[in-house]
Amino acid sequence: MHFTPHSACNNLHLPLSPDDLLPLSALQHLLFCERQCALIHVEKQWADNRLTAEGQVLHAKANDPGHETKTGVRVARALPLRSDTMAMTGIADIVEFHQDGTVVPVEYKRGKPKAGDEDRVQICAQAVCLEEMLGVEIESGYLFYGKARKRTLVVFDERLRATTRSAAQRLHQMVADGETPPAVREKKCDSCSLLGLCMPDALRFRTGAASWLDRQLDT
Repeated sequence: MHFTPHSACNNLHLPLSPDDLLPLSALQHLLFCERQCALIHVEKQWADNRLTAEGQVLHAKANDPGHETKTGVRVARALPLRSDTMAMTGIADIVEFHQDGTVVPVEYKRGKPKAGDEDRVQICAQAVCLEEMLGVEIESGYLFYGKARKRTLVVFDERLRATTRSAAQRLHQMVADGETPPAVREKKCDSCSLLGLCMPDALRFRTGAASWLDRQLDT
């Protein structure tokens, strides 16, 4: 499946330019919260908090480009990635190249395994990039969570691949439309670094104030 890039490029047979490519990390943002994703990738807004700072520290070593060999496994750090079928680009934290030809991406996360697919989709998209770049098939990868201090296996089955393709398509459509979804207050908002920019509580206050005014007018 090919996706129409978000820039004005009507001929899909032309090579994609860097402006046509969206960041792989945006898929994680999209599945975590579509409003957060739009604030970052449509409105170009960003803010750090303690959690994002901790994540940057965890990624510090993995983001240092280079490679090394451990027990017969070549480990590449900060490997540039690109997928023309999804029109996306990014950086893999770690990619392991095993002697039997197996390629295994490893993504670092600061917290703990999540119930949703946001992290699994992000690393699945990395696998799609590697498959296109290297002409290989990748069955699985790992998410390393800093809080748990261990790897979680992610199998790139057809369900996850379909979810990843669908998310990439939605992301390109969101950027093309240039629209930011309205704020909805949820528990996960408490940990979001963009809480002060998103202001879901302000929306709730406005809604409450409007209801109060309506009640006054009805009396």
